[in-house]
Amino acid sequence: MLIAPREHAIVGACLERARRNAKVTQQELARRLGKPQSFISSYETGQRRVDVLEMILILHALNIDARLIFDEIYLHFPRTP
Repeated sequence: MLIAPREHAIVGACLERARRNAKVTQQELARRLGKPQSFISSYETGQRRVDVLEMILILHALNIDARLIFDEIYLHFPRTP
């Protein structure tokens, strides 16, 4: 199954909203994860995929319940017939 760039952008936008709502900068989140700031930017803009394990680590670093973000992604994700 091919996942289109639009779907990656949905995931990135949900993660960006979560980070902003947590009042954490990209730089601070990158520091917490031990990654460069470009790592955060690339998945928030949908240019990079985030696997489920990375997503859980990101959400732990933001102290956010993963179920809330998965619910949000699910609501925005296109349905297949």
